[in-house]
Amino acid sequence: MIQTNVQTIEDAFSTLGREERVRVITHGAAFRLSDLRNRLILAQSKIEHFQAKYQKSLEDIERDGLPDDADYEMHEDYIFWHHWSEAAQKAGHEIERLEQIAQFGLHLEN
Repeated sequence: MIQTNVQTIEDAFSTLGREERVRVITHGAAFRLSDLRNRLILAQSKIEHFQAKYQKSLEDIERDGLPDDADYEMHEDYIFWHHWSEAAQKAGHEIERLEQIAQFGLHLEN
């Protein structure tokens, strides 16, 4: 094993040649995109489950409030619904940013 004075991952990354950096970024972005797309699909399926169960969108509930007769389960679902909605938005935004990076890396390799 070669000992170096590398102190950060950025330092280690900068020691790679340009072509290798492009490969690492492109392949890393592809793996991360796959993970994020799976997360987005899961989040969307959870959101669809709650929409079907309550025959409303989260936006409708936000606007109208929970019904006066909402039970414990609905309150709990409402919290999870928020979680999955935020998870879907976050995954979607991260996918958009990483797709730009992945495309940039692909263009550099050509």
